[in-house]
Amino acid sequence: MAEARQPMHPGIWTLRPLPEMDDDQFRQWQTLLEERTGMTLSPERRSFLQTNLGIRMREIGCESYQAYYEKVVSGPGAIVEWTTLVDRLTVQETRFFRDGEAFRLVSDYVMTRPRDLLRHRPLEAWSVGCSTGEEPYTLAMLLDQCMEQLALPPLFGITGSDISKPAIQKARDGLYGARKLAGMDEAMRSRYFQPAGADQWQVIPSVRQRVCFTRLNVLDLKNAPMHGMNIIFCQNLLIYFRRWRRREIVKRLTECLAPGGLLVLGQGELDDWQHPSLQRVPSDNVLAWIRRQTDGE
Repeated sequence: MAEARQPMHPGIWTLRPLPEMDDDQFRQWQTLLEERTGMTLSPERRSFLQTNLGIRMREIGCESYQAYYEKVVSGPGAIVEWTTLVDRLTVQETRFFRDGEAFRLVSDYVMTRPRDLLRHRPLEAWSVGCSTGEEPYTLAMLLDQCMEQLALPPLFGITGSDISKPAIQKARDGLYGARKLAGMDEAMRSRYFQPAGADQWQVIPSVRQRVCFTRLNVLDLKNAPMHGMNIIFCQNLLIYFRRWRRREIVKRLTECLAPGGLLVLGQGELDDWQHPSLQRVPSDNVLAWIRRQTDGE
């Protein structure tokens, strides 16, 4: 077999294997990721990091982990390159109605709220770590159905936030392959999606216009403009953070929740935690809290 050629300039792919990442290099990348995003990589995920770094390094013709590290930290175009890398390292595997029990809880929450309140004050929901948009669009479809059942106008808005800029752009397009709709019944698909080419479906405009997306690092929640949210949905995100940081993130989310608002997390992400402002929702299948009403609220 002929020897693989080395890259002549950035952008040319090469099959030449990169050297193994040593312990010092791995710790360097671990520290950078945690400082900038809060995400932690266990030693068991070294191969995941090495593979994804290697793919990007080959794309731009970079031959050492240290050279690429310097490019990401302080080289020309470091901000753009960092954004690209974060997108590669962020797991974006999701689908519509992924956690049926959690979405049923949201539906029950909306259906049992005072109707006069729903009639005069729009519901505000926030999907934290929304990836490519499946979760916030699911919330929008769910709230649309609830409002219809209550014979109320669709007064609600959804915000989706994620650290990945490319993921946010995909979410805004609202365009998905058929695999992402797997498990959704035909009636739901026909109601909320329209065909958009071979094996592609797009969320209908009336739903897309009720969902907005923004790029947000959860380490910057103190500066987030979202306040007084009725529903905050944050699933499959906290697993990437250390336990103490999970508590800090959820504490910030609690501050963004309206009195009487619902906070939904992923099962097992923060079982041993309690906040004085929150009351745990009794459920064996969903990890959720309601923010307590206080005097005068």
